[in-house]
Amino acid sequence: MLANVKSTPKSWLAFDLNILRRVSFNSVVIPISEQPSLGAYLKRWDVRVQANHHLRSSWSRAFAQIANNAQTLTDDEVNAVLDDAYVPGYKLQNEALRTWFNEIDCWWFDNVRRNIDRLPSQMAQAIASSLVMDVGDYALTFDDQTRELREPLSNAFRRFWSIRPDPYDNRQNNTVANKPADEFIAETPGDLMFLRLPQAHSQTVNGYLGRTAWREEWLRGGSGFWESVERSMAGKLGSPTGTKSQYLNLLEDLLRRATHIKNWAIAHVESGFIQTQDIVETIGRIRRVDTVYTKDFSELTGAKGVIITA
Repeated sequence: MLANVKSTPKSWLAFDLNILRRVSFNSVVIPISEQPSLGAYLKRWDVRVQANHHLRSSWSRAFAQIANNAQTLTDDEVNAVLDDAYVPGYKLQNEALRTWFNEIDCWWFDNVRRNIDRLPSQMAQAIASSLVMDVGDYALTFDDQTRELREPLSNAFRRFWSIRPDPYDNRQNNTVANKPADEFIAETPGDLMFLRLPQAHSQTVNGYLGRTAWREEWLRGGSGFWESVERSMAGKLGSPTGTKSQYLNLLEDLLRRATHIKNWAIAHVESGFIQTQDIVETIGRIRRVDTVYTKDFSELTGAKGVIITA
């Protein structure tokens, strides 16, 4: 039986950083950067970060934090994003928003999406989009019984903007790509690959994403793209798998594309379906495994964090 992908956390930043301090590297390749926090923190070690994710929403968040060394949103740009945000039009441009939000909220997300497209730079658009995703995640934490406690979405946007950390300039050309992980790995050199393994699942991509799928639908302006995403992911790590051997074969294919990278750190959340020994044996068919680090979070989450260096 596949693990419950929604019940276990995907990473623990402090654990990741504690292990990476033991590895010597000046550049890092992160082929599946679902959350930008690790890459953004590694910039503070003056490491060149090269990150990637195949979903545009994850790419946008990473671009705003990892590729950004200096830019912030100005007061005028914030005002431009929120201009007439609650004013309804004739018809929603993005009908998929109705799956996630009520009518008034749909108009807000529809309008700010259009306003963001008018910002003067790609970086400003990515920063604003990342803030809107924070707002949407915040809004989805409320239900009919608690919605009266929620602040207006424009107020939430300004609050998230006000507490957003300033970008850190590590004087490196940090990059973020939006490609399948195997393609990104094959063409990207670096001292260290940090690969956070996606959990095994048998669902469609949007089913696996659960409530966070709204981000991709908001950014892309609808929901008609999921079939093309499924096709692009077919036969790659992160696509639906029915058996352990199928998952491990996809992992091995991916790792064989990364043999040009000297050091590997493979992060895995052990929650029952794929065991650490399975990962170790798969890595061992390609190169020697150095150390297996574990952190037991089972009392809190029922899972164990693992990082394997090779």
